[in-house]
Amino acid sequence: MLTISRTLRDAIVDHARREHPVEACGIVAGPEGSDTPARLVEMVNAAGSPTFYEFDSTELLALYKQMWAADEEPVVVYHSHTATEAYPSRTDVDLASEPNAHYVLVSTREHGSDDGPVEFRSYRIVDGVVTEEDVDVVD
Repeated sequence: MLTISRTLRDAIVDHARREHPVEACGIVAGPEGSDTPARLVEMVNAAGSPTFYEFDSTELLALYKQMWAADEEPVVVYHSHTATEAYPSRTDVDLASEPNAHYVLVSTREHGSDDGPVEFRSYRIVDGVVTEEDVDVVD
């Protein structure tokens, strides 16, 4: 189960809405071994695509250096889907390289950048196997 603060959940959703119709992407870092998402890092979608996301390699390397120095790890890896449900695509599964991370998908397909409900779902992706998990949003 992913336990995430309402503040972080809302910030991820806001990022997805701001970037629509391009897929948003980012990481929520947390203390190593804690499984506690703490620090949101919005990333640039280097692909600039409405159907695909790609972290900028220079930006990603800099983030990993920061996390290593602070004894952090990626607890949540997130991105948005702009026209489909919040379920990992084959490409998403192939790119999932953090076996301990929660992979969060936000679908903005119904309301785009406008206010309105979004799908916010979390998955574990290990060795190509996708397992949906519950999300507990706490205040």
